[in-house]
Amino acid sequence: MRICFVTEGNLGEYSDRCTGGADVVCCGFQALGKVSYERELRGETGLFEDVALLSKEGKNVVVCGCFTDARGILRKSVVVAEKGRILGVSDMVNRIDSGDFRPGAGIKIYDTGAGKIGIVVAEDLYFPQVLQTLSVCGAEVAICLFEELSDGLEQTLMRAEAFLYGIPICVCAYGYAQAADIGGKVLFATPANPWYYDLEREQEYHLVETRQRGFYRKKKSGF
Repeated sequence: MRICFVTEGNLGEYSDRCTGGADVVCCGFQALGKVSYERELRGETGLFEDVALLSKEGKNVVVCGCFTDARGILRKSVVVAEKGRILGVSDMVNRIDSGDFRPGAGIKIYDTGAGKIGIVVAEDLYFPQVLQTLSVCGAEVAICLFEELSDGLEQTLMRAEAFLYGIPICVCAYGYAQAADIGGKVLFATPANPWYYDLEREQEYHLVETRQRGFYRKKKSGF
């Protein structure tokens, strides 16, 4: 799976540079900015359409971060398109300390020609259960779009969760891109823009057994 990471500039600025030869194109939150659902539906803006057109031109999958506005309710979101068709929009499902952005509902995996892609939206990376859900439900890779990375925290979480849940994780943020394999190893970490990487699909399963109390069932007497 060849992935292109676009960490600076708007959606159109790098369209000619980042679509060729990539199976998946990841664009950070700066690419679209704020998207109003009302204005999109009225035809006053066509930002989602631009994402679809970019995927059509490149004959690939485009994953793009944005700030969605639904009648004044703001959310951090990621729109996913493939070969000219919008597959869906994923919202951040966790909110920390009454922030400006409200949580959405549902964790999504997109079954695309490039593989099953699980989407992690911004600070959802801080919640391991999101990656665990994606892993259990069969995602082959997790792509996280983040606003701006802090000093090493996100890389530590990325590596730990990739190791714990056996799913490669790619992070695309403003000015930086990075990824980790299922062994918790950093595959790359770079400020280059755009940046291409050929990600290998890795899937390993192990039998894990534990002992714990609970699940008591009274034994039935014999007949």
